[in-house]
Amino acid sequence: MNPRKITYADKHVLLIESSGNMRATIVQMLRQLGVANIKPVTVNARVLEIIQEERFDIVLLGHNASDKVTGIQLLEEARYRNYMRPSTGWIFMTSDASQQVILHAIDSNPDYLLTKPFTVEELKHRIDALIVRKQLLKDVDEAVERGDLKTALSACDQVSVTDPSYDFAQRYKGRLLLQLKRADEALNLLQERYWQNSDKDTGLLIAQALLALKQADAAIQQLQELIENHPLLVPALDLLAQAYEMNGDLQQARDVLHEAARKSPLGIPRQMELGRIATQTRTLNLAEGAFKRSIVLGRSSCYKSPEPYLRLANIRRLEMQDADKDKQIELHNDLDALLNHAQFSFPKDESLKVKSLLIRSQTYKDLGKQVKADGLQREAEKLNAQLPEPIDLAREAILLSGDAVPVLEEMPEQTEAKTRLPYDEVLSDKMNRMAIRHYMAGKYIQAMRCLNMAAEYNPTNTAAILNLAQLYLEIARDQQERREERLTMVKRFIKLSLKMQLSEIAQIRQHELVDHLRKPIDSLPKGSLGVLLR
Repeated sequence: MNPRKITYADKHVLLIESSGNMRATIVQMLRQLGVANIKPVTVNARVLEIIQEERFDIVLLGHNASDKVTGIQLLEEARYRNYMRPSTGWIFMTSDASQQVILHAIDSNPDYLLTKPFTVEELKHRIDALIVRKQLLKDVDEAVERGDLKTALSACDQVSVTDPSYDFAQRYKGRLLLQLKRADEALNLLQERYWQNSDKDTGLLIAQALLALKQADAAIQQLQELIENHPLLVPALDLLAQAYEMNGDLQQARDVLHEAARKSPLGIPRQMELGRIATQTRTLNLAEGAFKRSIVLGRSSCYKSPEPYLRLANIRRLEMQDADKDKQIELHNDLDALLNHAQFSFPKDESLKVKSLLIRSQTYKDLGKQVKADGLQREAEKLNAQLPEPIDLAREAILLSGDAVPVLEEMPEQTEAKTRLPYDEVLSDKMNRMAIRHYMAGKYIQAMRCLNMAAEYNPTNTAAILNLAQLYLEIARDQQERREERLTMVKRFIKLSLKMQLSEIAQIRQHELVDHLRKPIDSLPKGSLGVLLR
């Protein structure tokens, strides 16, 4: 096959570089290659407006750590604001080739990375590859930019199997299928390609498809193999943490995220995820470090938000629960300072005021000052009702509490918004049995997740429904926080079971649960309230 003819005369290139000497050198290189339409600019915040307003074939973005606004900040924000058009090729150029910078840049997914200084041959090699790929996938990229993913999907199939970019086109197709929530098709396509080339990016997409299909164990195996072969593939660690969390293994998820953040510590979303999981597993020192790093990193990032302040304040609340009175006063003062600092830094964020009131309300509730807690709760509800987009107060309370059993995340009303699991009685029974094994081993979070999946696979699985009622009742008995919400879940599942045809054993269990529910919650016997139904 004849190689494609590459022309530079009609290409529009944006060169972003703070060093005048380096900028002049790269302009000369581009002229040598035949590029006539070059827009050289220094690194500053105005660059984002240029990227948004004008179209370029290639963006060459330079990073220098000493700049007030660095190239990596621009790259991150361009990706965050969706300014990186599919039809534009991005080359990230850095004089800092440290692992932290390189891995952080990869998070924003530029097409290529170049270490400065570089030769004209190295630059030509990257630009040639980009031009060829963009020419080949022109119809795909343009359809994606229009938001017409189905047309883009069809355009991927126009790439010949003999073309050197065929694998890239098929990977692109797999990504589009995932965006269209056709994970089963994506998985079949990507696995066929992976068997032939074992490409790491294809392997990552396979893991995403498996997670979308709720096949956490298969995703874990896939990701562990990838990480073994590519130890610095941090996105694989991020996905592995998601898979462990899907399986209910929060400690493994925390440890994997900790490793990911150790290798690539500059990404705020990763630090916030680490802080969230570390809080749920009550590894509060680790969570505090992650949230503090998020605040520091956020000073010059598009991800700057009040969330890490809120999470840190919540950690202080959790620390107060086991502290003596003097320490409680100190922690309470620190909590107030964090919330005040957040409100000072983000004065226009109305939802922040609601969330701060919720934390303060819960703090006074923990201290036994119920009247004060109720007053703050009512104030939060009133203020929330006035917001253009009110927040979900119940869900926010769970998120801020750091509860290791995120009950509201599992409610049937909320799972409706997700991709529903296919109806499968056999798999439902299997998940119920797996839940029983977890329950017998004292792994209640894993048991809860399996039971919810059993109910999703088969909403008429009476054993799973009654088992869920029992678990929520036991959690309500053992934990005072959000007790009423959990008892509501018990009533809901029992009400569901009343509409079902029950076996004799299930009827006995239903009557036992109803009897337990009628008694004062604190009078229930400790430990298991009965053997889970199979």
